[in-house]
Amino acid sequence: MRFHDRTQAGRMLAEPLRDLQRAEEIGDPLVLALPRGGVPVGEEVARALHAPLDVLVARKIGAPFNPEFGIGAVAGEGPPLFDERSLRMLGLTAGDLSGQVERERAELRRREHLYRGGRPALELRGRSVIVVDDGLATGVTARAALHAARVMEPEVLVLAVPVSSVQAAAAMEQVADRLVCLETPPSFQGVGQWYEDFHQVGDEEVIAALRASAAAR
Repeated sequence: MRFHDRTQAGRMLAEPLRDLQRAEEIGDPLVLALPRGGVPVGEEVARALHAPLDVLVARKIGAPFNPEFGIGAVAGEGPPLFDERSLRMLGLTAGDLSGQVERERAELRRREHLYRGGRPALELRGRSVIVVDDGLATGVTARAALHAARVMEPEVLVLAVPVSSVQAAAAMEQVADRLVCLETPPSFQGVGQWYEDFHQVGDEEVIAALRASAAAR
């Protein structure tokens, strides 16, 4: 199925998560949305679970001659994660991308400061942390985000997405404690094809969602 927009997808994604909450499989939840596209989805999930919303900024590392083709990602303070198969296919090493990694890490820090307005990140230790994005293609960005969250010692680490490629979903099940995914279509060209409205989310929308969530709590 196709989702109308990220808001509808978030409301639908919240339903199985609320079932887990009622079954006490996730307690004291905290929602971390991957900006920018994951934030409207995460906002709806956080509202349904009566949970705080924060961002987990992860930056894609694109191929040198095709920046949209993600071959790695960086999140938090940990080392970058690369898709080794893509590196081999392109004849690249991690060292070849060190300059891009540093640029993306600097942008990551800039966005964290911008989105949070200087406030510290929420404490994850001992909580049920739900990482939310609007979809997974290769999954490399989500994988980096999950590794960054794991370092903070959550009790349970859940990845929740409306749609994913079959391959990415299988890979994420090895990284997250639980994967909640509504659709894994066998014919998957990109996340955007599964949304009628897949507009580019702006920084203002991210900031407004975080402020609205904080005010509601």
